[in-house]
Amino acid sequence: MSGTVAIVTPCHTAERWIGAAVGSVLAQDHADWEHWIVSDDGRDYEALLAAAGLRDPRQRHLDSGTPGGGASRARNVALDRIDAPFVAILDADDRFKPGKLGAAVAALEHHAIVSVALDEYDETGRQLRLVGAGPDRPLSPARYKWTCLSMDSMLVWDRRRTDARYDLDLTNMTDLELLLQLYRTVPESWHIGTPLHDYLKLGVSMSNGPGVTEKMIRSKREMLGRLEAGAYPMADPAGPAGMAAFLRISLAAEASYPEALAARPGLLFEDHLEPMLEGNRE
Repeated sequence: MSGTVAIVTPCHTAERWIGAAVGSVLAQDHADWEHWIVSDDGRDYEALLAAAGLRDPRQRHLDSGTPGGGASRARNVALDRIDAPFVAILDADDRFKPGKLGAAVAALEHHAIVSVALDEYDETGRQLRLVGAGPDRPLSPARYKWTCLSMDSMLVWDRRRTDARYDLDLTNMTDLELLLQLYRTVPESWHIGTPLHDYLKLGVSMSNGPGVTEKMIRSKREMLGRLEAGAYPMADPAGPAGMAAFLRISLAAEASYPEALAARPGLLFEDHLEPMLEGNRE
């Protein structure tokens, strides 16, 4: 299967990381792509990449129009402009592993949504853990988070069969909220269990740092309330209940994590959450 993939990358103070992200796109074997790079801080990333020898005619540079407006708003600016059939999300501090786009596009021949396993690193380059590694398989919305238990910014989807925009009212968990929308018309997604996406866990980011835990909890509670109120009808009728079950377990993990972290300094939240999910697997 062939088709152009529009890769969407929001950038806010991303000078340190954007070169590696763009380089990982340039190294893909699937060459039919457009890279939409959206500046959300007023910086000229086109000039920065040109100076680094990373400028490519397939890149599209935009400005969010609202400096500091957030990744969701910046992503939506690009999503409202693209005409390509496929979309892939790549945060400015993440990287595609070689072969990701080719594998995802091949899977999109039979599935409208594709996820891949993640390779998590810290900013020193130390590998932290894998998320979602294992066999390739379909995932219903009810079971998706039991495999992809954290981070959903590695998605690729077919806009002709399902599409969505990022929720500007949520401060966190917006990637998962987008997936809840995508599942409205798609009964299952396809998961590639080979790690094909590098996720960089920064000390301070939307997902980590002072005050982030409280924002994450608020966003999880908001999505749970929406699911319980029927705000996310899905092609798979069991999907909303399964997603709600995950959020309840994740909120319980948030409540018990501080004590667990005190007992095991350096414990990753994912390593705390995963056994709780396993204990509640149907």
